[in-house]
Amino acid sequence: MPTSTAENASPESDAGLRELRQSSDKILSGRFLQVFSDQVTLPDGKNTFREYMVHPGAVMVIPLLTDAQGHTRVVLERQFRYPVGQVMIELPAGKRDGQEDLLLCAQRELREETGYSATQWAHAGLLHPCISYSTEYIDIWFAQGLQAGQAQLDAGEFLEVFSANSDEFFAWCRDGRITDAKTLTGALWLQNYLSGAWPLQWQDAV
Repeated sequence: MPTSTAENASPESDAGLRELRQSSDKILSGRFLQVFSDQVTLPDGKNTFREYMVHPGAVMVIPLLTDAQGHTRVVLERQFRYPVGQVMIELPAGKRDGQEDLLLCAQRELREETGYSATQWAHAGLLHPCISYSTEYIDIWFAQGLQAGQAQLDAGEFLEVFSANSDEFFAWCRDGRITDAKTLTGALWLQNYLSGAWPLQWQDAV
């Protein structure tokens, strides 16, 4: 049976696709984002420019509750996002501080944004949300055994925390009420986890 291109991929086979940096200019330095304009050589030998943002990386948490009937509920947030000018429904997430351990970052963000701590954690995977113009990556974690506490929001941060059952969550993704890319990816992971297709390896909180 023929194998897929992805299965056959290697650094050698990627040579005909790679772009080589010739120069790099920083054109903006913000509070935590930096924007660069690089001159690159394309696989056909021609030169062009690539503009992109350097992002410190982030985590996203899929926090799970179990209701009295044994049904899975997901902790979500409502937050106004200035660039798109609307309140969005999202899974808890936040940027990494320097070289912060990713699990510790996930635990911190869940606690700060929602007030919840969790007794068990499982790593799901990695998401690159905007590969054409940003280095951003989002590390995806599941959390269960939630214990309620007091949120510790940053100055100037305003959000509402609530929970929805998994069917509601999936329906909102399908119907377009949820359009945030990372949250849609989280829904994909949750759906496959609940079906048993994508098992997780749970560990106790650090």
